[in-house]
Order: sequence, then C-alpha cells, then structure tokens
Amino acid sequence: MTRAITLHDVSKAYTRGARVVDRLSLDIAPGEFLVLLGPSGCGKSTVLRMIAGLEDIDEGLLFLDGEYGNDLPPSDRDMAMVFQNFALYPSMTSRDNIGFPLRIESPGTDPAPRVAATARMLGIEDLLDRFPAQLSGGERQRVAMGRAIARHPSAFLMDEPLSNLDAKLRNHLRAEISQLTRELGVTTVYVTHDQSEAMSLGDRVAVLRGGVLQQVGTPRTVYSLPNNVFVAAFIGTPRINLLRGLVRAPLDGAMTISLGKQFLRLPEPLSLDHQLLRVQQGREVIVGLRSEAVRIAKPSAARPGEVALTGLVEHLEFQGHEVLVHFNTGSRPAVVPELEAPRPGPDRPARRRRREGTVLERLRERAGALRAGPVVTPAGPGRPDPAPAPAEPRVAGDLIVRTTPDIRLRHGMQVPLLVDLAHLFVFDQHGERICPNPERLPGLEE
Repeated sequence: MTRAITLHDVSKAYTRGARVVDRLSLDIAPGEFLVLLGPSGCGKSTVLRMIAGLEDIDEGLLFLDGEYGNDLPPSDRDMAMVFQNFALYPSMTSRDNIGFPLRIESPGTDPAPRVAATARMLGIEDLLDRFPAQLSGGERQRVAMGRAIARHPSAFLMDEPLSNLDAKLRNHLRAEISQLTRELGVTTVYVTHDQSEAMSLGDRVAVLRGGVLQQVGTPRTVYSLPNNVFVAAFIGTPRINLLRGLVRAPLDGAMTISLGKQFLRLPEPLSLDHQLLRVQQGREVIVGLRSEAVRIAKPSAARPGEVALTGLVEHLEFQGHEVLVHFNTGSRPAVVPELEAPRPGPDRPARRRRREGTVLERLRERAGALRAGPVVTPAGPGRPDPAPAPAEPRVAGDLIVRTTPDIRLRHGMQVPLLVDLAHLFVFDQHGERICPNPERLPGLEE
C-alpha cells in the first residue's frame, strides 16, 4: 500500500517567530518520488519532520490519503524515515537493527523472514551479524534503509541519507535507492541540497528558499524553464552564467541587449518572447546563459538564431571528457545574494504589480516571495555593484563555456563565440523569468 500526501498552506515557526516554512502547498501522488531541494537551512528537513509527525504544524493542513492528518501520532502514519546519521543502535547487530521495528509493531511475530528478505534485496546478508561499529558508512546506510524497507511502510521519508558518504559511494547508492523505490512503488519524499541527486532521482523536484516554495516540476522542467533566477542558478552544473544586461529597443532599429562592452542582437523577425522584451526598454535585466548555450566558432559558421560574441580566455578546467572555459567578455556578472544561505538579506525592493484578481489575492500571492526576499541584487545608475556572497568564491571570467577537449586553447587567447538565442533566459530586476515563455504578460507600469 502506498500513500498520497497533501500539504496545504503549511507553516512552521520557532521561538523567535521567524517562519522556517512559509505557506507551503504540495500534492504528492501515490508512488511518486518527490525531492525537496534547497540550500542548507531552507526548511526541507522541517517539512519532512512535519509529514512524519515529529514536528507540529503551526498553520495549514496535512492530508494523508485525503484524510486530515495534522494530529495523527507518528506511530499511526505508517511511514518509515531514513536519517542522515544512520541512527542505528550500537549495541544491536544489523539483524536486530532491521528487525527491531518489526518486533515493536508485532510482538508475537517472528521478524526473521522479513529481515532475511530485506537483506537479500539490499545485498547485505553477510552483514547481518555485525555491529554498526564494524560496518563502513555505506554498509551502515544500507542497514538503515533495510530497517525502513522491512516495515513495508506506505511512505519513505529520507533526510539527506547520502550526505555523509564519499562521492563514489553516493553515486552507487543513489542508483540503488532509485531502483529500490521504483520496484517497491512506495511514495518517497527525499531531502537533499545536492542538485545532482535531485535531478537523477526525483519524478518531481520542489525547490525551496527561505521556507518558501520557489518551483515544483519535473527535473527537465526546472532546468529548462526555471521560474526565477534563484532556481536557474541553483539547478545545473556548472552554474548558469548570469550577466547584467540593458534592453535597447529603438522603433527604427534592431532590438539588442547590451552586456557592457558587447551586445546580443536579437534576430528579426522577433519571436513572441523577444517581442515582449520591448516592455523592458531602457531597463536593466539579468541574462542567463547555460554553458551549453554558447559554442566556440567563427561568425561565418553561425546557424539561424545564433549571434556572435568574442571572449578572452582566462581559465581552463580540464574535466577529461570536456573542458570548461572561463571567458572574459567585458560583461558585468549578476549576483544572486546569499544563494547558499538559509535566509535572505533584509533589503526588499518595493515595486508595483498589476495582475488579475482582487487586491487581497495579489497581496497573498506576493507575500511569500517578499518574505523570502529578493532573488537577485538589482543594480542601476549610481548604485554600487553588490559584493559576492561569501559562499560564492570568485572565479575567473564572466562566461563559462562547455567544449570538447580536442579544442586547443591557451590563457589570453581571443576566441570567437556564438550564442544560441533559443536557449537565452532573461529575468527582470527582481529575478522573475520574462523570457522564454513568461508565466504572465508584463505590465507597462512595471
């Protein structure tokens, strides 16, 4: 049996009154693998603990299979939790650790058959008579997963179960978790700050920032159509290139986005997305270009929809199967403040918005985003450039391009580049996506 989990406007605050989870709404289908993704301290684990019943819900509603579940004790929720620190009993063997919850649930039943079946499933039959101190980190995590699986729960709740393991073992266990959960068909909610785990495991990914849900969708959707610049910067390796641009849309000439010393000329006839950029005439925007959206080639080799730039090689990262080239294009990088921090800074820009619906509905819609703070540091005339976030060390160049290792480059070389405008992201000063496929049409008063 698997379980549907619904969170409706769920909030949680601690003693000082700051909300660590702010009006979160999620629908998790039976058998779905949902990943809660975000920087440390954004409220992911708190959400998981509220689902498990280990934390009280201050506001909002929890439904389990459509039934009210706020006050249901953890023992009656039929869920199994896998913790980050394994949480094994040191005085018990692996066999006893796996069988312990079975003995608690059914005191008169022999747990041995289910323990043996679980051990075969996880390939840990030879570890059953060992104590936790005799196991490696990966073996302990398998035993912890076995303790959860043996119960045959209606939902798995996993709180960063792989974060204490080395990279190679994480990749191996990640594949095992994916295979096991799909074979069992059990609803799984998985918490992580590692976007690679989220993208490879989840049927859907829910991105949180400062306790506020930023976006939920399939891994492909959150990568290719991020709702805002925070999601765009958090998802993807290497991180998306974010540059400050200025839209110029003369009535008698081509529309361009100035990047400082160079500009992107939008090809005519303008696409619908690019036509909507006219509203941003004279305004600063944030241009997003993933590393695969730019290639090294001469202007004569341009394909339809590609425009030329030039870059000065500042740094090369050899990855074996590819090379990441850091270029200086004379552009101004846009800074996403406190990207890795749990709570945003105090600076909150005031702006006017026009949307459909009542004034109260519009206020409610924006309240959560305002509490989460701005997702980008806007810059304008007379305003100094923002300082980089402490967790974001400066790297050479302003544009990272992914290329093959057979291309020979050296430091200081001037290189022609082609930008594929089909993969161009444009965000407004507040970080909301306005190109491509904006979720709403921009208002002239903005």
